Amino acid sequence: MYRSQQNSNYPPVKDAFLPNFRSLARGVSFLLLGCCLLLETACRPARSVQQKPRQTVIKDPALLEQRADSLFFTAQRSKILGDYRTAITQFSDYLRLKKDNPTVYYELARLFIEVRNPAYALGFARRAVGMDTSNKWFEITLADAFGVNGQFDSAAAVYGRLADRYPENDEYLYNKGMFLSKADKPQAALTVFDQLEQKTGVIEELVFQKQRLFLKLDKVEDAANEVKKLISINPAEIKYYLVLGDIYSSNDRTQEAKESYRTALSYDSTNPRALIALSGYAKKEGNNALYWSYLTRAFANPDYSIDEKVAFVYPYLQMQEVDTSKLREGLLLSQLVIEAHPEEAKAYALQADMYSQANMLDSALVDYNKSVTLDSTRFTVWYQLMWIYSRLENNEQLLKVSTIVSERFPKEFMGHYFKGVANFLLQNYPASIESLNTALQSGSNDKGTRADVYSLLGDAYHATGQHQQSDSNYDRALALEPDDALVLNNYSYYLSLRGEQLEKAEGMSRHSLELEPESTNFMDTYAWVLFRMGRYEQARTWMEKALQSTEARQNPNMLEHYGDILFNLHEVDKALEYWQLAKDNGANSVGLARKIAEKRYILATERE
Repeated sequence: MYRSQQNSNYPPVKDAFLPNFRSLARGVSFLLLGCCLLLETACRPARSVQQKPRQTVIKDPALLEQRADSLFFTAQRSKILGDYRTAITQFSDYLRLKKDNPTVYYELARLFIEVRNPAYALGFARRAVGMDTSNKWFEITLADAFGVNGQFDSAAAVYGRLADRYPENDEYLYNKGMFLSKADKPQAALTVFDQLEQKTGVIEELVFQKQRLFLKLDKVEDAANEVKKLISINPAEIKYYLVLGDIYSSNDRTQEAKESYRTALSYDSTNPRALIALSGYAKKEGNNALYWSYLTRAFANPDYSIDEKVAFVYPYLQMQEVDTSKLREGLLLSQLVIEAHPEEAKAYALQADMYSQANMLDSALVDYNKSVTLDSTRFTVWYQLMWIYSRLENNEQLLKVSTIVSERFPKEFMGHYFKGVANFLLQNYPASIESLNTALQSGSNDKGTRADVYSLLGDAYHATGQHQQSDSNYDRALALEPDDALVLNNYSYYLSLRGEQLEKAEGMSRHSLELEPESTNFMDTYAWVLFRMGRYEQARTWMEKALQSTEARQNPNMLEHYGDILFNLHEVDKALEYWQLAKDNGANSVGLARKIAEKRYILATERE
């Protein structure tokens, strides 16, 4: 009988002339244009003779009437087509010719409601009603205009007049009550709803409105009694017991709430709302067995919305970080969701998230793959697959999945990024460069992420011998993240290999050590930069500091570097000893073999 009020700030009304308008957001420029047009035609004082624009004046009454009618019907057509901007312009042009037609003011009021210009809507609605007080549609539009302006008392007054004038139309009385409720006048609204109930009898929507108003007034028993009226009429309707249970539950009347939920279960033993509510009480009372009994029955019900189940389970993702028992509970509930919804991709994604959070990555992969098999449109699941494959260093699978993602979601940055990473790790450097540049074009507002891409591009360009591009991308990375120790280290090392910009390389390498002073790799780089600068004693100091680490003493590159430093300090025998140690630990370059065979230092252009 009554229209829903849930999704609007004012009651929808019927249009006297055309079907209801659809809401449509407009830009600021549109609103300004509409306002300016109307100011010119209806609201602004006449200009002086000097300012008045030249225009053709239609003196023939018949011609004027014909022109006005043409504008009216053209405007109506524009409105029907949803071209509200043009309709406003055409109705405004009409008012230049004829200012005494209330219907045009009504039409403009409706249009300004649609384009979210409440002030103008109210002005034109008032003008329409002022010109014709007998038209109920003008009055309804005025009420709507009051509503969108937040003047709920005035809207209620308009519907009150309409209810008095048309007592057979219960909708006007209902809307009066609704606006009084919006005006925060619950007692006045209740009076109106009581008056309406005397005419119509007990109606569900009216009862629920009264129930909410009683709760607002803290009259819990009166609110409950309203719902009980519905139960007395239809005692088998489960939702009434659920509403009653919710009223008691939200007001700490536990026993009455539990009784209402149990009554609901007596009619439907698998009702999820009642089961979830009762499980909550069992948990509060410390009855874990009963809690799980209710909860698992609810989750086993396929009619219980999967979205509500997912929302219920997701907090377990955070809880398992502080309570490992929550992992078992979360996985149990996730499995119940899968059993109840075996064809829902969300169900598998939920369980995969549980496994992923618990670092059970192989199990997570199984469920994520099942999820994308059922629904391949969810980028977030594909992202999780790429992230896990990257963590597991499964570069072949990472490349396979990221290739699919980059094709299906070409605007998503991470698909191209992971494809670039996979190709780099598989030493497909040109393909890596292509994907990483595409990632940059697809856009990412995260400074750190863009810096990572530039850094990896620097590595990839270096691997292909494109040093200018490599340096350029390292510079871009450092412009975004000047304290990225790894970039500082790599960039300085590659410069030192080429013997270029050694002062810059020394500064970057030193800064990397300031950021991570315990890194033996960074010590090695710094020693090598100093070596290339001819500062052999300083290079020796840093290299020996690095070799205090057991891991460093087994690193063939560091051993070879130390041999190079020693040779240039004229300690040839000791240099040969470290070159041999490097070979014994796996170094097998031609350059190293020549050093040992010829017992002299040979400049290497690349670290092996």
